[in-house]
Amino acid sequence: MTSARTSGTPTKTSILERAEQASLDADIDDLQAGARSWAAFTVAQRVTLLRAIRTSVAATAEDWAETAADSKQLDVAHPLRGEEWLSGPYSVLGALDAYIETLSRLAQGTNPLDGITLGRAPGGRTRVHAFPLTGIDKFLLSGFTGEVWLEPGVTPRAARATAGLAQRAPAESGGVGLVLGAGNITSIPVLDVLYELLAHNRTALLKVNPTQDALVPVYKRALAPLIEPGLLRIVRGGPAVGAYLTGHPGLSHVHITGSAATFDTIVWGPSKGEGAAATKRRRRENRPQLKKPITAELGGVSPIIVVPGQWTDADITYQAEHIATMRLQNSGHNCIAGQVVIMSSDWKQADVFRAALRRAYANAPERPTWYPGSSARMDLAADAYPDALVLGDRLLVEIEEGDDPAALQSTEYFAPVLGVVTVPGTGQQFLDAAVAHANDRLQGTLGANVLIDPDTEKALGSGFERAIATLHYGSIAINGWTAIGFIIPTLTWGAFPGGAINDVGSGIGVVHNALLLDGVERSVLRGPFRPFPRWIPGVLNPRKRADRITILPKPPWFVSARSGAAVSEGLTRHRAEGGIIGLVKTLTKALKA
Repeated sequence: MTSARTSGTPTKTSILERAEQASLDADIDDLQAGARSWAAFTVAQRVTLLRAIRTSVAATAEDWAETAADSKQLDVAHPLRGEEWLSGPYSVLGALDAYIETLSRLAQGTNPLDGITLGRAPGGRTRVHAFPLTGIDKFLLSGFTGEVWLEPGVTPRAARATAGLAQRAPAESGGVGLVLGAGNITSIPVLDVLYELLAHNRTALLKVNPTQDALVPVYKRALAPLIEPGLLRIVRGGPAVGAYLTGHPGLSHVHITGSAATFDTIVWGPSKGEGAAATKRRRRENRPQLKKPITAELGGVSPIIVVPGQWTDADITYQAEHIATMRLQNSGHNCIAGQVVIMSSDWKQADVFRAALRRAYANAPERPTWYPGSSARMDLAADAYPDALVLGDRLLVEIEEGDDPAALQSTEYFAPVLGVVTVPGTGQQFLDAAVAHANDRLQGTLGANVLIDPDTEKALGSGFERAIATLHYGSIAINGWTAIGFIIPTLTWGAFPGGAINDVGSGIGVVHNALLLDGVERSVLRGPFRPFPRWIPGVLNPRKRADRITILPKPPWFVSARSGAAVSEGLTRHRAEGGIIGLVKTLTKALKA
């Protein structure tokens, strides 16, 4: 993968001024004292603190979203400014609500999984029906459900016995952790800090990516209830700061959201220039330079599997716009952006769908490719595929017979580059082949998307879920986008298990996980294939498999949603403040999407 989403690549040769070192040392001293204070908090007191954070986040929501949109060069009238409401304060407020519920249960002596359905998934796995758990989520995200699948061998009894993680032993301190914040999505650094504190009892030093520098004053106001008692410190800086902190003896753990290249530099040393020979020797001898544990979320090349079926013209248009959204949201600067569409070469509607995808991809609003290095990665794609369609500010690579898909399937472009590949077959044959292609040919295991109409899924029977079980990704979305799994806090976020420091893939460990579950393998999100009101005929026809019922005519996160910005803002304000009148106004706008 080629993206670099962390706060810089640390090197041994980086040098800090003594005053800056002293300031960082003082921050770590404060956090060590804060860790001792946190260990003395009861779980009930922690709930009170989380409620205070919720209040301060709600108070900064508008400033947060507007600052983020400005930093990404979206003007005040841009139709996609709403992305910064949903991927910023909305995501954090939802996480706080879910953590408050989990810790409240623990404080009352009950289990976080009480009242939550646990069942069986293929392969002897336990599945936790983790979404929706509240009435408002059932209403606003009607048609969407989410499950957490635990690793094979974890029984429902074991899941209940360990739910709560570090909050089951609040007095056991995890020390002080370093969080190297992502630079692309503004909620990620905050969510990572919360997970350090709640899942591991670690106070956190958050090093903000330079792309997020404008958000630092907002973060400090939003997270003041954590900063004041010494549970959090926020610092800026480049590679020299990163190098100093990753090697600091006062920090017990590192968590990074970024690229595999940056991860390897932290763990092993620089791969180029001075120190490269020593890095190679350390790798050969399995002697990492990092002497503390590390977890990571590192992205990858995400597939979009399009299962062939009999689709209406409206289905084709809608799902083409869905795929365009998966690639173009945030200008493609997402670790979970869909990059490779896997279609059937035997699908009778393939040519019609390709034409619709070209239109949807070309017609989405243009926006700056703002993330550092984007232009160079776009050039890499253009050089590898000189016949790619250039559609405004984006590339569409349709792999034809004789083309080499290797670059497309192994490079996380982290920019508006979408590719289409084909495998043969229909029905179960196609699905099994597409899953194998995604597992074996695409880099990474963070997230995968599957689009399938209800009748085709019904025809596949149990074979469909067996195929999902063999799809080795940490987040899977069926008729949805995995980014929605990102903003649902009771689902988990991270690579499929198996990453290690000498072969990290898409990362190690999970975050979010507001039920604080142990032994997690993946999360599976399901959504409606057809929006409102097109699902209605299927519900009324007994010969058809009914689609999922949803109130959304077009989700506000679609890049083609005309009222997306207003609806995203309205949903965030409702999450922050409540109020039925504002919600009704927002839903009325949603009908105009």
